[in-house]
Amino acid sequence: MRIKNILFALLLSVVSSPLVMAGEYEDALAAHGREDYKTALQLFKNAAQQGYAPAQYSLGVMYDQGQGVPQDYAEAVKWYRLAAQQGLAPAQLNLGTVYNQGQGVPQDYAEAVKWFRLAAQQGYAKAQLKLGAVYSQGKGVPQDYAEARKWFQLAAQQGDASAQGQLGMMYSLGIGVPQDYAEAVKWFRLAAQQGYVDAQGNLGAMYFNGKGVPKDRVKAHLWFNISATSGDTDAIERRNKAENLMTPEQIAEAQKMAKDCVSNKLKGCN
Repeated sequence: MRIKNILFALLLSVVSSPLVMAGEYEDALAAHGREDYKTALQLFKNAAQQGYAPAQYSLGVMYDQGQGVPQDYAEAVKWYRLAAQQGLAPAQLNLGTVYNQGQGVPQDYAEAVKWFRLAAQQGYAKAQLKLGAVYSQGKGVPQDYAEARKWFQLAAQQGDASAQGQLGMMYSLGIGVPQDYAEAVKWFRLAAQQGYVDAQGNLGAMYFNGKGVPKDRVKAHLWFNISATSGDTDAIERRNKAENLMTPEQIAEAQKMAKDCVSNKLKGCN
């Protein structure tokens, strides 16, 4: 009987340990959310030291950003690596990023690509975006625009606005894909409606030049105006150029459309 009780206790500890760590991790997230970094750090550390990958990743982020501790890239790398080796995609992405930037480790583009790929192959959109970027730039891999397009498309299909904007640019310029203005407009619009500033300006340019859509200075002004409001200085120049070719009534219409679009959080905008 005593042996059975001991075995039951051991089994219970094995089963409950991940649950305990998960509970501690949730408490840590709550503490972090209210900016109680001292408590969050200790709770993350408790779970991380027991091998809980999400806590290892979060602890790495705190060292990376200097939250509750002095900023320490080497310590961040240590925790990112432990979580990444367990297959946690966000940790793999961050580990790739520190290798790409040379923070806490010697800069190593090939090592960065290795970790970006592992996360991207799990379907992690942010890593797919990064992998697309390194293929586009030729960092750590031979430059390959077709491969870049592949990874941008995978991320874009998951709703990543940056990837949608990059994909729109590739279709607009015919890089890695046949030039297709209508397809470029499609992706610029999806990104623009999520607030991606570059895509807003690019969508305005497509309307201004009549590429992929009928030429429409009112709609061009609409998107230039929204982009300019977000600080895009090129969009300010483009908006002013459009105004020189518009009537006062058209300008007023465009301004009203932009105001309505922003009030609707960019949803349903043309």
